[in-house]
Amino acid sequence: MNSPSEMPAENAELPESETAFHHGIPMPMPLSPIATIPFRAEQLNGSCRCASLNRKALRKSLADSMNGDALYRMLTEERPHLCADVPVFVSQSDLDRQAEIIAALERVIALPAFREQVLSRAPLSAAHQTQATGVFLGYDFHLGTDGPRLIEINSNAGGALINAQLIRAQDTCCEVADHRQPGHPPITPPAPEAAFVEMFLSEWRAERGIQALRTIAIVDEQPEQQYLYPEFLLFKQLFEAHGLQAWILDPSALEYRDGGVWHQQTRIDLIYNRLTDFGLDEPQHAALRATYLAGAAVVTPHPRNHALYADKRNLILLSDDDYLRTLGVDSQTRAVLREGVAKTIAVASENAAALWAERKRLFFKPARGYGSKAAYRGDKLTKRVFEDILQNDYVAQSIVLPSERRLDSGDLKLDLRHYVYRGETQLVCARLYQGQTTNFRTPGGGFAQVVAIAE
Repeated sequence: MNSPSEMPAENAELPESETAFHHGIPMPMPLSPIATIPFRAEQLNGSCRCASLNRKALRKSLADSMNGDALYRMLTEERPHLCADVPVFVSQSDLDRQAEIIAALERVIALPAFREQVLSRAPLSAAHQTQATGVFLGYDFHLGTDGPRLIEINSNAGGALINAQLIRAQDTCCEVADHRQPGHPPITPPAPEAAFVEMFLSEWRAERGIQALRTIAIVDEQPEQQYLYPEFLLFKQLFEAHGLQAWILDPSALEYRDGGVWHQQTRIDLIYNRLTDFGLDEPQHAALRATYLAGAAVVTPHPRNHALYADKRNLILLSDDDYLRTLGVDSQTRAVLREGVAKTIAVASENAAALWAERKRLFFKPARGYGSKAAYRGDKLTKRVFEDILQNDYVAQSIVLPSERRLDSGDLKLDLRHYVYRGETQLVCARLYQGQTTNFRTPGGGFAQVVAIAE
């Protein structure tokens, strides 16, 4: 990473009288009104102290919705580390590269041979075919020294609608960043909420054609206790603003009967599934599982979506160039994935000794895990925990060190998330944190909006 004070070479010979300072970065006095300064994204992440999140604007935006004051308290006071005040700077070339990696992954995941292999080890519920593809895939990247690398794909990625709210409450950044407003085009298309509603309607139409969608249930275990419960409220309001009846429900509030799934006396058309029981295998989810397998309601995302995209064992295949060659994947796609996906291998007793010897270079993740639960950096690993890992279904991934965002309070790590539907990015955000994984517990951290920098 460049030093925050490092200047582009073309500015090295400027005399002191022709140099000004902004956020501690020396910058040349403009030679004309349209002169631009080619600051690098990492320089700005190291030196810019702009607080772009306008909390008054966020409160005003939420005030127009039902229970707006309560929502504001949930987002900013009860969850003080959910929303970062500062933007994150990313080079446009890195964003373009991430789009290439996503497109390459989508091409491979669409191959029948790849699908057959990953579905062969998936829960039985994933064998059920549905025309609904699954909302809100999350493609998560670290920005390594040699470019962006995908570290995982998550189904049912949370936070998209919260970030859409945060985008509307951003002030423009400083002149060094061309006074850009974080999160706005070209990062995120206008009106992401409209794109989200259209996505759910697309899922419905894929299954039901021209039949009208009337009722939606947002379903999770004890939803009011969930960290992202404010987002459930935002989705309920969004759906209702588009003429749909919407509920936030625990799975126990659903009943499968008479060929449909019911909440009390109302039949539910579509279920926005926020559960982390990805195969719908747990006994308390029997009604939802029966609903999905019978096609009694449109369930999105669903077990097949998780099996195809988010099972971390898939990354073993997607980062294996020899395997991709046997599938007939073209050389250009293989090159993109070879450089753009963190190398991942299976954890097994046969390679235990080698993994332990190389553990400091590895990150260990449960194959069907989520939210960094039970994930371990190898350099923090004890022998006892390693023995537990060997008894469970884990993968080991080459560590890709995240880039950083420097604040007055200290340096924070960052990753980038693309919210993707049918191969298209709907919104990009960053997440700032300390520790080994994203945790929303870091002062100054949380969801941050992205400013693209042309370099």
